[in-house]
Amino acid sequence: MSSVTIKNVTKSFGSAVVLDNFDAVFADGEFITLLGPSGCGKTTMLRIIAGFEKPTSGAVLFDDRVVSSEKVFIPPEKRDIGMVFQSYAVWPHMTVFDNVAYPLQIKKVDKATIKKKVDRVLEVVHLTQYRDRIPSQLSGGQQQRVALARALVAEPALLLLDEPLSNLDAKLRESMRFEIKEIQRQYGITVVYVTHDQTEAMAMSDRIVVINRGVIQQVGSPRTIYSEPANPFIADFVGKIDFVEGVASEGVIALNDCDQKLPYKGELRGNVIVGVRPENIKYAEKGKGMLRGVVKSHFYLGDVDDCRVDLGGGQELRIIADPYESRNVENGKQVELDVRSFLVYPQKPGEDFRKILT
Repeated sequence: MSSVTIKNVTKSFGSAVVLDNFDAVFADGEFITLLGPSGCGKTTMLRIIAGFEKPTSGAVLFDDRVVSSEKVFIPPEKRDIGMVFQSYAVWPHMTVFDNVAYPLQIKKVDKATIKKKVDRVLEVVHLTQYRDRIPSQLSGGQQQRVALARALVAEPALLLLDEPLSNLDAKLRESMRFEIKEIQRQYGITVVYVTHDQTEAMAMSDRIVVINRGVIQQVGSPRTIYSEPANPFIADFVGKIDFVEGVASEGVIALNDCDQKLPYKGELRGNVIVGVRPENIKYAEKGKGMLRGVVKSHFYLGDVDDCRVDLGGGQELRIIADPYESRNVENGKQVELDVRSFLVYPQKPGEDFRKILT
């Protein structure tokens, strides 16, 4: 297995800086996810780790071995990596067995060892019964498992996955998340996984690296990234959240333009942005709520009710509530709300927080 150290990596294409001073360490056996919006640089970082791109500056090390720097470049085939792409990239004319065996055949491994290793990995990815089929006879999820088995069969020190589930339907994506994580546990392999899907990142990762515009925004466990996001961009990108503006003083935040307040024990003072996740809001009894407003929209979704509440002055909050608790809620009704927890960030005078989220 292998750890990965990325030292101050910058990557530019002409005048466009795609990665800016990327600095991180991924531990041996860790499942790391590079998470961010399209074009943020996450796939470029993965390709630099793989050796498909050279960094403009900085270095990449596997354990203590430099694989990319200004003076050293080890090609992908000598880095002991497995890689699974967004497209399945399986050979259409080969059987499942031959697709998976291909990396070992290239290395001229003897036939008995090839059979033993391929049989083992097919069992791990639940494809033993399909070993003699060709890809056109398989579902999309089965083809993706073929690609995963092919990446694993040579027992690489590092497994790189570039949005491997994005072409699958929602139910299949969910089941494949757990399969990939279970396979990683069985092999004890270091995984670097690229996605823009925050649910995938939360479900699978030991740690998440959030990237925006080529810059690392935060590195932490899924729980830390979700509950303690370092800035409004992360809070908005990972999970559902609404932002309202206000002024913080001793013990209270006065919300702008709506004559309402939230209790506050933090240290920030002056203009602030308040982020509230919809699951942290509950309906309150009349006269006992922290906030009041008018239901702007109400959608019954079966397991939850999804509502927008207008606080006044252009300030809105979303509440996702138990249908039993909100059975009397309807559009136009006045309601009161309790806020269980919220996030607070400083705001520069005149700053439009919506621009911070892009």
